[in-house]
Amino acid sequence: MRVTIRVRPGASRTKVGGRYGDALVVAVNAPAVDGRATAAALAALADAVGVRARDVRLVTGATSRTKVVELPDECRATVAALRDA
Repeated sequence: MRVTIRVRPGASRTKVGGRYGDALVVAVNAPAVDGRATAAALAALADAVGVRARDVRLVTGATSRTKVVELPDECRATVAALRDA
């Protein structure tokens, strides 16, 4: 399944949850430099939905705050719960 996420780099702590439009918000404390925020966001998302980091694949948005990622289909309910949190 594909999920749109909105990355908030430079946050005081890492948090996955909430909504920005239709996107799931992923706040990370890594700066938006050299892809560090993207890597931290993908790792945080994998941890939040309970899959391995290699199961989260960036589809589009490598340099954008809004990204599309691909997750296993069994994560659908968890992603919906996080988005509504």
